[in-house]
Amino acid sequence: MFDISVSYQKHPLKFRFEAGTSRGVLTEKNSYFIQIKNKKNPLQVGLGEAGPLRGLSPEFEEEEALADFEKYIKSANWELFPESLEELPLFVSKLPLGYPSYKFAIEMAVYDYLIGKNGLYFDNAFSQGKSSIPINGLIWMGNTDFMEDQIAEKITQGYTCLKLKIGAIHFKEELAILSNLRSQYPKEKLTIRVDANGAFSHSEAASKLEQLAKLEIHSIEQPIRSGQWKAMAALCREQIMPIALDEELIGLEHPEQQKQLLEEVPADYLIIKPSLLGGFAASWDWIEEAQKRRMGWWITSALESNIGLQAIAQFTASLEPSIPQGLGTGALYHNNFAAGMSIQKGQLFFDPNFKRVNPFHE
Repeated sequence: MFDISVSYQKHPLKFRFEAGTSRGVLTEKNSYFIQIKNKKNPLQVGLGEAGPLRGLSPEFEEEEALADFEKYIKSANWELFPESLEELPLFVSKLPLGYPSYKFAIEMAVYDYLIGKNGLYFDNAFSQGKSSIPINGLIWMGNTDFMEDQIAEKITQGYTCLKLKIGAIHFKEELAILSNLRSQYPKEKLTIRVDANGAFSHSEAASKLEQLAKLEIHSIEQPIRSGQWKAMAALCREQIMPIALDEELIGLEHPEQQKQLLEEVPADYLIIKPSLLGGFAASWDWIEEAQKRRMGWWITSALESNIGLQAIAQFTASLEPSIPQGLGTGALYHNNFAAGMSIQKGQLFFDPNFKRVNPFHE
């Protein structure tokens, strides 16, 4: 085992605006960081981030999760600490289940530590600054003026794919916003995705999807609440419009559960969130199962700081995605950490020469 020290801390992230979702309004979100440091070479460190979300993360029951994060870190079998990336899967497989964001944080930190380049989690064209990742512009819920202002800003910035969160205001208002947007930009020029976060009831879902389908919406994420497999399967089989599973995946950590879901619910896409699914290896397992069934997928961040986002973006790039990914959340917070990422015309870029900020050095 390497001669390492492990530390952890909390960092409250404060939103620049009231971020509306169907589960409520967000103004602040805590992230929990782990640092692995080589005692003999203090310049070799590994950073990981856990960002449990209320109402989504299985491990998130209290507003303050630092104590639980500490217990989870101490429960890991550090005697199995890998000496190479080849040994990492065994170490990760021994981490306790039921705490996906904590598991992701440790996996992320170990990746960083073993590679030893302070922020290079995956070595690929993106992390070398030679390529970019297509991303969608995220439109948060709010009143009509707020949403339309966001749309205008994203269009001006050059995005060709927008994702609108719906379900917080009256559906007729949301439909009017979408209708106005589509009337200005045909589907050949602008891809529109919507995310209901389970806001529709089963009885009304089909009717609402029919109205959305008329606007040539690319897809809808999680139209009804998760856990209703039969109802979701029936909705998918109606083929009114493409459906993506999001919250439905969270908490299903056993391969048998994952396969059962995908066999029973014939969705068109899966939304892969490494922070909420248990890490990179867990995300890849979902992607493999999706590909076996010819399901599409894309990866999204889950409100991490720029430290977690940087790792997730590098992982995403290693999969060479061809459609826009959900990685445009780096500017959400006014107290985020500086990062080497930038967005230009709907493309995410990374500067490999940027020196990453370490929250443990602040």
